[in-house]
Order: sequence, then structure tokens, then C-alpha cells
Amino acid sequence: MKTEIFKENFAEAAEIIRAGGLVAVPTETVYGLAGNGLDAAAVEKIYEVKGRPAVKPLALMVPDASAMELYCEDVPEQAKFLAEKFWPGPLSIVLKSKELVPGIVRAGGSTVALRCPDHAMTLGLLKAAKLPFAAPSANPSGEPSPKNAETVKAYFDGKIEGIIDGGECGIGMESTIIDMSAAPYKILRRAALSEEKIRSALAENLKVIGITGGTGCGKTTALLELEKRGALIIDCDAVYHELLESSGEMLSDIENAFPAAFEDGKLVRKKLGGIVFNDNEKLMQLNELTHRHIIREVESRLECWAMQGGKAAAIDAIALIESGIAEHCSAVIGVVADRGARIERIAARDNISREYAERRVDAQKNEEFYLKNCDYIARNDGTEQEFIAALENILNEVL
Repeated sequence: MKTEIFKENFAEAAEIIRAGGLVAVPTETVYGLAGNGLDAAAVEKIYEVKGRPAVKPLALMVPDASAMELYCEDVPEQAKFLAEKFWPGPLSIVLKSKELVPGIVRAGGSTVALRCPDHAMTLGLLKAAKLPFAAPSANPSGEPSPKNAETVKAYFDGKIEGIIDGGECGIGMESTIIDMSAAPYKILRRAALSEEKIRSALAENLKVIGITGGTGCGKTTALLELEKRGALIIDCDAVYHELLESSGEMLSDIENAFPAAFEDGKLVRKKLGGIVFNDNEKLMQLNELTHRHIIREVESRLECWAMQGGKAAAIDAIALIESGIAEHCSAVIGVVADRGARIERIAARDNISREYAERRVDAQKNEEFYLKNCDYIARNDGTEQEFIAALENILNEVL
């Protein structure tokens, strides 16, 4: 068999693949050994030529994300989002396979990995062939993955029908593989695309609802309604107190800024309060410092939730807008209520005097602040049932 080298004639290379032959193709990572991914006999040749164990499944190269619906089922929206963001590119996404994909491609399993290569010549070949390619790296099993056509020829000259010479591969490392066939999602191979970028992208796709408002307005009720809809609830006040116990980095930053608040290396919160609550500039300094750490922790929790397959989250923070956390939200809901109703609720809830409840309410942002800065306003001046009905209307629109 003569191995042809192609540099321009995709039509001939496409015909070889349609007829059951093998053609090595360039990608942005390494060269792949491509055959008709829907032809079990062609796929068997790939295993034979490579000496690849039959228990190792193959990925399918596809031209774009529309292939997900053709060859896979129960495709999560998160997978489509990753494809939209990173394809063409070095990311393989494992999904539940349709029976259309031969069992030999799946190594007898129920899933298949899809990959859209970022190389114009191979994308052109995929479109010309009008079928997916089963395409592992173009090297005998155990040998280094090839980065150029010359290395492929040294491996397989006379054993495969053709090689498309697309020059040197830019990355020289295999694609990253993520299994999204079921939640939680798992990174199966860490390679060209970093896990951090994948986690960040999935978190970006979450519906994140910010809940803010003064005490006594009814934020807890709003959060419960979101929790019923499957949202992760992140209480930033609770996050702050957890970080005070667990974050050596945040405590170190506080100690550097307010050394007088520490005794024997430990934070004395009453001392810290005495320092900042009588000095607005120092309070702003503390808030800026702690908000930075809280935002980082919120980002981490959102990423973890997204990798669990979560679709929505809610962030509860009185200083949601001032802290910058609102920038992570798809929408911000301000919960507001009549001043008198808030005072009565706080006095009854916390068993404090009406006078003290008034002072707490008046020390917080007024209603105008939330009307100006929030995407939606949920009023809580009537019954709980009326408030929940108003919330449901907002959540139906937002989610």
C-alpha cells in the first residue's frame, strides 16, 4: 500500500475515509489517525494499525456542536455551553452515546467522547466527508504522539492510505477530556485545556441570583423559594464567619491591617469591632479586605456546584452590590418592605425593643438604594402568601 501525502486535495482524502480507509490528520494538539467513525470495520483497522487495546474507547472528531444531538442523547446544556466556548479546540466531551455509534468505538460502553479540532484542514476534511472520524493520536501505542506529518509517515508508511500534511502542531499535547455523561462531571484527562478554565466556564453558565435587602425584609423567604427550585444557597455572612475560622490568609491580612485586634496571634472579634465600628474609614478598609476573600470563596463554591451539574445558585449578601459580588450574578433581586413592618418583624424575631429595632433599620441602606441598583424588586408589605406569589413571578422570569 502506498501512503499518499495530501496538502490540498480534501476530496480524495474524504473519499478514502468514506470507503473505509485511514488518513492521518493534523489538529492543534497532535496528529490523529482518522477513519469513518460510523464504520465498525474501519474502526477495527485503527485498533490494528495502532496496536491499541480493544478495551480503550475512541473519540469522534466532529465539525461543530450540532453533532452532539446526532450521536449523543440526554445532552446537558452545560456540555453545549462548553462546546460553544471552547470548540474548535482541545477539549473532548464524553456524553451518553446513541446506538448509531458502533460498539467498537465505545469499547462496548455506553458513552462516547466528541472532539472538534481547531485546524482548518481537518475541519475542511470533516465537512467534505460528511461523517465523524474515529481518530486517536497517530502513533503506535506506547510511542510519542506525533506533531508533524514526517513522524506520522515514519510510523505508518505503507500501513495507511494517506496523511494530510498540515505542518507542525501548535500545542503538541492531547486534548483535555471531561465526562459529562452524568453528574458530577469529571475531568478524565488533564491536558491542553486547563481544568481551571473549564470549571470557570461552567460557573459562568450558572444562573446566579443575587438576593439583597435590609434586615427584616424577608430575604430568608426568598432564599427558601430558590432552594425549592434546586438552587445552591450561598450565605456570604456565613462564608465570612467560616473564613474567620479556616482562612489563615484572610486572618493574616486582617492582622497586618489591624494588629491591635489580635492577642497571642488570635483574632479578638470584639476588639476588631471596637476599632472599625467607630471609624468609617477603617470599616471600609476591613470590608474591602474581607470582601476580596469572600468573593474568591464564592467563586470556588460556584465552580464546585457547576461541576456537580448544578444549574442555579443564589447569593445572599447585605453588601452584595457594594462588595462587587453582584457582578457574578445573572440578576439581582432587592427585597424591600415598609419600615414599620420591618421594625415589628425584627423586634419579634430577635426579642429586642422597638427602639433598638428602629436603630438597626435606620443604620442600613434605604429603599431608594435597592430601587436604583437591583434588577428586580420584591415587595414584602403584605402577607407571606402575597410575597411568595410576587417572588414566583420574578423567579419564573429570571430562571
